[in-house]
Amino acid sequence: MRIYLDCCCLQRPLDDQTQPRIRVETEAVLAIMAAAQSGDVTLLSSEALDYELSRIPDEVRRNEALSLLSLAAEHLAITEEMQKMADRLERSEISAMDAVHLAMASCAYADYFVTCDDKLIRKARAISGLNCNAVPLLGFIAEAL
Repeated sequence: MRIYLDCCCLQRPLDDQTQPRIRVETEAVLAIMAAAQSGDVTLLSSEALDYELSRIPDEVRRNEALSLLSLAAEHLAITEEMQKMADRLERSEISAMDAVHLAMASCAYADYFVTCDDKLIRKARAISGLNCNAVPLLGFIAEAL
């Protein structure tokens, strides 16, 4: 099973753990990382994730997120097809970076695009023609792990 975690998932373990949802989602991210490490899932990385994570101003936060991403078994480069799909997704009112991440996951035929962003999930689910299942982080754990 191939999964693409967006940036908010990779940063979840670094968020305020006093909030119950964040604490539970952090455990979910750690479970996914353990599954990736054991080879039970294939974690996808991408040029877009590299770019977005490199822009995190806090060095500790940036390095921790990049460390999680280092467990990825595949690295996706942006193709013309991905860029065209991202442009189409932006016209559906998805932010530029979210559109790129979703397009990369779709064009790479990831089984799951996983995010903590509830608004992005609603928008992604309304789009036809995606080649991946866009799911919330906790939904992925319940459905696939």
